[in-house]
Amino acid sequence: MLTLNIIGPGRLGKSIARLATPHYQIAGVCASSLASSTDAVAFIGAGQACATLADLPAADLFLLAVPDAMIADKAVELAASSVVKAGNVVFHASGASEASLLLPLKAAGASIASLHPAFSFADPERAVSTFADTLCALEGDAKACDVLYDFAQALGGKPFYLAEGGKAAYHASLTMAANFLVTLADLSIKTAVQAGISDEIARLLINNLMQQTLGNIKKLGPAAALTGPIVRGDQVTVDKHLNVLSDISSRRCYQSLGLATINLAGEKLSDVQQRALWQKLS
Repeated sequence: MLTLNIIGPGRLGKSIARLATPHYQIAGVCASSLASSTDAVAFIGAGQACATLADLPAADLFLLAVPDAMIADKAVELAASSVVKAGNVVFHASGASEASLLLPLKAAGASIASLHPAFSFADPERAVSTFADTLCALEGDAKACDVLYDFAQALGGKPFYLAEGGKAAYHASLTMAANFLVTLADLSIKTAVQAGISDEIARLLINNLMQQTLGNIKKLGPAAALTGPIVRGDQVTVDKHLNVLSDISSRRCYQSLGLATINLAGEKLSDVQQRALWQKLS
């Protein structure tokens, strides 16, 4: 059984560790203090609580589950501790940063990679019980990625590989799909309230429509799921929308997404319709 050290046992780190326990031996757990390490070990149900990186026992895998801004410095510190040996796999779980942040560990003979689960670890207890089938993005050294492919599957995840240099595009896509969806919901609800609808009904109206649309996207794909005035070439309705959107954020969002929607509609619009809509939305 391969052994795993956890550095930075926050919500993600200790969730991953507990998911790994049936298939991997948790060797050491190192947090910012011995007390925090001990608390994490209690949650994980395995491992040795460590006060410093130098106290970590030998292990096959090392997970740096620290905040993104700390990964590079922690990699230097870990390399200086001489705990990592040739043949070890060291990885982080950042969605935006690449495995190259761990380059100091390569000098020790380790293979480096990143493994990012597309999942929210807001509540570790819930994360452990609902993680199954989570997509996990891998990039880095081929050897490390092969080891982590098996690791992700053991957690119950579904691993896949990113192209070299593809981490930024991957993370941007998640930001648009998750964070911007929340922003879009907020702007939509505020615009619905502008029509004299109560906040409660506006939330229900927008949430239901978004859920239905997401179901259509999943079943049909974005192009086939597209409906509304832009794909119909309905310039009159688009004009009405623009005139009523007095809030600058909502108006700019409508214009930017409208231009992207023209591209998505493609051949469903004539050249004349595309040019007319483009002028209105630019």
